[in-house]
Amino acid sequence: MPLLARLRPRRTLELALALTALTVTGAGTATAAEPKPLGVHHETTEFKLFPNTPFLPCLAGNGETPRVKAEVRRGELNDTMDIELRGFKPDLDFDLFTVQRSNQQANGQPVPGFTDFGLAWYQTDLHTDHHGNGRAKIQTILLDQIFGFDPDVSLPPTNTFHVGFWFNRPSDAAACGFTGTTPFNGEHNAGPLAFITRPDATTGLGPLCTKPNTSTRPATCEA
Repeated sequence: MPLLARLRPRRTLELALALTALTVTGAGTATAAEPKPLGVHHETTEFKLFPNTPFLPCLAGNGETPRVKAEVRRGELNDTMDIELRGFKPDLDFDLFTVQRSNQQANGQPVPGFTDFGLAWYQTDLHTDHHGNGRAKIQTILLDQIFGFDPDVSLPPTNTFHVGFWFNRPSDAAACGFTGTTPFNGEHNAGPLAFITRPDATTGLGPLCTKPNTSTRPATCEA
């Protein structure tokens, strides 16, 4: 496949401009102008994840408030997300997914009548060390274009613009009243949601959409 066809749209434009940026000298000799290097001016977005409040006592380290932040950098072929956990209990394990929907509104209130998270895409495991801190890096398509589809169940292309993670062990949330299991780990016997992103108050989209199109109802994301 040609290089221009493989690069993501903004990178394709930059490369095309670099390849055609030739100037002609007075003697008629074609000389290449200084090209703009690929890989510069990557867009970066930062956002927080918020706790599933009924399970805060099972997450918080002694006298601390658990907090989670993520940074996503747009790349030429894919994106990189760094996620950082602070103030947790030590030695907890979690499973992180990108999901279609959040169970929280933009103001932090529960979504009325919430039933499920929609399409979920397993991305990485998380672990808190003996200080209660954790970190992970993901490299894949994330910003504006992350989606899945499944013709077998008539699921059309569906974006997963939210980020959330679940207790890997149901027993870690038992003291907070959790019983049963959820499918959010590799063995499909995880605990409840621990942290998740909230939608934008204006667009209703998750933070992995950085190019919202508000001319549509509901708002969509420009790839």
